Amino acid sequence: MSPGGAKLVCTLGPASGTVRGVRALAEAGCDVFRVNLSHGAADSRAELVRAVRATAEELGRDLAVMADLPGPKVRLGELATEPLRLAAGSRFVLRAMGGAGDETGASTTYPGLALDVRAGDRVALADGAVELIVREIDGEDVVTECVRGGSVRSHAGLNVPAERLSLPAITDRDREGLAIAIDLGVDLVAQSFVRGGEDVMELRVLMGESLVPIVAKIETRPAIDDIDDVLAQADGIMVARGDLGVELPMEEIPILQKELLRKARAAGKPAIVATQMLESMIHASRPTRAEASDVANAVLDGADAIMLSAESAIGEFPTEAARAAVRIAEVAEERGGGFRAASAPCTHRDEAAAVAHAVAQVAAGDPEVVAIACFTRTGRTAALLSSERPSVPIFAFAPDPAVRRRLALRWGVTALAAQIPGDTDEMIDLMDLGLRAAGVAGEGDTVVISGSLPAGKTQTNMLKVHHVGEAAR
Repeated sequence: MSPGGAKLVCTLGPASGTVRGVRALAEAGCDVFRVNLSHGAADSRAELVRAVRATAEELGRDLAVMADLPGPKVRLGELATEPLRLAAGSRFVLRAMGGAGDETGASTTYPGLALDVRAGDRVALADGAVELIVREIDGEDVVTECVRGGSVRSHAGLNVPAERLSLPAITDRDREGLAIAIDLGVDLVAQSFVRGGEDVMELRVLMGESLVPIVAKIETRPAIDDIDDVLAQADGIMVARGDLGVELPMEEIPILQKELLRKARAAGKPAIVATQMLESMIHASRPTRAEASDVANAVLDGADAIMLSAESAIGEFPTEAARAAVRIAEVAEERGGGFRAASAPCTHRDEAAAVAHAVAQVAAGDPEVVAIACFTRTGRTAALLSSERPSVPIFAFAPDPAVRRRLALRWGVTALAAQIPGDTDEMIDLMDLGLRAAGVAGEGDTVVISGSLPAGKTQTNMLKVHHVGEAAR
């Protein structure tokens, strides 16, 4: 997307999972590519990552790959009929085991389901396409009544209240997926069905020395209840409205989205809004007006990124969906300033965070400022600046390509390659030259520079109003 605002995450799949498809999405404005480890073979996932890396090299851009772990998701087994239509009022049995399912019932991937649910519990299939109510437990079988009919397919997701399930937070499939993700060198890992901060800590321990940033997917009530600890442990969050909307009443989701985004920004963690952003574009070349409003409101609520799922993975118009998302977000950023979520008052006690706040205030107060530039080895300075939501784009000069790719998720940040400077004057000069080379600023333009003084100091402590073309010495 535009360096001035929210980023775009696109899920890769049959509709887009080729070098040509990845390139089309990147040229449309995609910054982060999601690889869903719940589907596909290891070889196909490796091909997707290679396609992203090849595209990044061709375009000269830092594109990130986010691997999405399966999580403790319960699914239906195989069905004899595809799709299977369930009628309201019918009896449907969720079995611990058995053959292909039919209109009378089907097996599930969780043999212990009967031990965790009770009569009266609501069970949703396929993100709420079908709703069941548990009527009784018969041994290892869960007998339900269909209260809202619809169609389901084999391996459709099955949702029950998360606090009921005794499934482990990290499954064998997660361990296998994590090993694959680390081996492929992905830039971010999305953890599914997080229930609390301790789940994130457990995944981080499993990573060992390969500390890939973790994006905690918020899709359960326990995660909402423990959001402060989740934010403390995770490197970012995803407001995964599909499963969250099944677990909680749908009317609560819009306000929860705003609350989660506000908390993430206060914590300095990036937040993605996901699920059904442009759902109609799976089969249509244009989004609905309601979907356009949804994307725009997510941006105005303070999302660092919005995510396309089926739209880009299996949709008929993946590139058009990406372009539409970018256009909507750009207009929201350019013309929606008066409706954007307000910034919290500055309460920073950390020196670097206080400097970032001051940089954003200086940029906002001087109409001559065209950009903010920072030098960062870890990405933290750029992250702090992003959380301040300055009025001009942020250009982060980072020597480490892994850091540059991770910054692809951060609102308003464009990462640029840089050498490690010998001193502060050299750091300022390299940013000056880099901004001109990138076409960001011309001779005499005003920029605000942030970094460390002296160069190499770990804590950001410098703010400088700089005129491009002016020697630092």
